[in-house]
Amino acid sequence: MTRSVVTFGSFDGVHVGHAALVRAAAVRARDLGLSRVVAVCFQPHPRSVLRPEAVPSVLSTRQQRRHWLAPAGASEVAFLRPSPELLAAGPEEFMAWMQAELCPAVVVEGQSFRFGRGRAGDMRLLREAGARAGFEVMEVPPVEVTLDDHSVVVASSSICRWLLASGRVADAARVLGRPYEVAGVVERGDRRGREMGFPTANIHWHTTLPAAGVYAAWAVLPDGSRWPAAVNIGERPTFAGRTYTCEAHLLGVTAQPGGAISGLPEYGWPISLQMIRWIRDQVRFPSRPQLLD
Repeated sequence: MTRSVVTFGSFDGVHVGHAALVRAAAVRARDLGLSRVVAVCFQPHPRSVLRPEAVPSVLSTRQQRRHWLAPAGASEVAFLRPSPELLAAGPEEFMAWMQAELCPAVVVEGQSFRFGRGRAGDMRLLREAGARAGFEVMEVPPVEVTLDDHSVVVASSSICRWLLASGRVADAARVLGRPYEVAGVVERGDRRGREMGFPTANIHWHTTLPAAGVYAAWAVLPDGSRWPAAVNIGERPTFAGRTYTCEAHLLGVTAQPGGAISGLPEYGWPISLQMIRWIRDQVRFPSRPQLLD
């Protein structure tokens, strides 16, 4: 089997810390003359088995993770399902599985890496195993990010979720190294937008929504084109909404008489919203005409 340089993680969102791990793995592989750099993603999150009530919200789809990990240097992105059997394996069993499946020459991780049943394995144990089995262990330091309020945080999926829950999409972009993207599919809504002359794409989202509010974004269509968009997230208080929605009004896009975008079916097509800036909270307008004004 071809030897590899391996890094493990959830890689949810693929933030700047994740990218640093993969870049370090790619550089070490090049130094050793190896072509195989494997990013192993736990999918779904291990808490889906261990603590289903505490599963964190999802920041990225499988497709997005592949798309973002490859430019960082991963030649392979493998998704590892955290089955009860795998999670019950002790650190030594996990490392035996890793050596049999991935044949690592180098394992690249951050200082907080844990593995095996009860997260009993740590970097010290990994180095000891590497010394016995003949693989190298590289530790990559955490990546710090300065936010808009000048506070400094360590890049993590958790901090990104917290920023999104506060509507701080510009700061989330600093942690990710690019705008946060809401991935979803356009579905039928109640068509109020098109009745008022402002057709919107009602989106069934696959990834975490930022806090309720109105945002400036770029909408990425299936053909790769990007269009400015005004995105409304929440319960639409002007219409006494009770259902949480994500709606995007695309600016400058040519629409057919019925409201569909030219060249696309009315519903069922994928869309990605690159969230750029929070504009305002949701506001309840007294009437539809005042909303239009």
